[in-house]
Amino acid sequence: MNASPTVSVLIPAYNAERYVGETLESVLRQTHQSLEVIVVDDGSRDRTAEVVRGIRDPRIRLVQQENKGQSAAINKAVSLASGDFIQYLDSDDVLDPEKIRLQVARLVGAPGAVATSEWGRFYDEPANTEFKPEAVWKDMDPLEWLVESRQDGLDMMFPALWLVPIDLARRAGPWDERLRLSNDAEYFTRVLLLATQVLFCEGARCHYRSGLVTNESSGQSPSHRAARLLGIGLCEQYVLAREDSDRVRRGFALTWQHLAHGCYPYDPELAETALRRARALHPVRIRPSGGPAFKVVSRIVGWRLARRLQVASGRP
Repeated sequence: MNASPTVSVLIPAYNAERYVGETLESVLRQTHQSLEVIVVDDGSRDRTAEVVRGIRDPRIRLVQQENKGQSAAINKAVSLASGDFIQYLDSDDVLDPEKIRLQVARLVGAPGAVATSEWGRFYDEPANTEFKPEAVWKDMDPLEWLVESRQDGLDMMFPALWLVPIDLARRAGPWDERLRLSNDAEYFTRVLLLATQVLFCEGARCHYRSGLVTNESSGQSPSHRAARLLGIGLCEQYVLAREDSDRVRRGFALTWQHLAHGCYPYDPELAETALRRARALHPVRIRPSGGPAFKVVSRIVGWRLARRLQVASGRP
């Protein structure tokens, strides 16, 4: 490996004109300067390509293709990457200046390991990001990381967290182009199950932009929900193949219940499918989350009718 390893920053972009400039500026401010930045414009209908071209830096490469989806755009970028490590990055998220340097420093001399980082959500400005320490903010065995991160049924594996050796990324195979949601969880589950260790990098920070109406992760279309069903099922399959245990089954049973609660009453059939999968895995049960009024009503009439009443009143 080179004395100063090159990091390939891979950014899929679709109708990202509003935020992609800020994302790229956060990359160019990295204190680790040995970078190649590959932006794949996935058939945008706005000024995404123009914004990217307007940022003059020889390390930035813009590739345009017809719209094929985020996973296909990432796979295109991976095929062009030549760095020692890969930093995946959504076109609206932001990195702190030290993020990549701190992760490279930990991965050099640790073959087969992947690096993770601190993260937080923001809704307006990155400076307002709130960072809440998690149980997985430490060095861990990869399987332990996967189990611990899903102990409440909710996992967060979005692309900016990670720095991945390029050989490990290629061993893991391509991103699943069938998935419009849960594609990051499915992909990084495969990566972690091939890794020797997860190295947590204190002080390395990334900022996750939340609350965007157009964000894929907020989609409630049938295709989004079907992708979520498929993605969770694949993650369950991979992890259970490594360890079929009570703790793994419990975590995925909770995940299925969260999915059922979130998609009801929009897709009752999918919700019941998810609940059946939960029951087949583990006896643990949870109630849907909600405010005080929702909790009272759900205790009286059941959570399904309470959810229908909630949606009828205009609450999502």
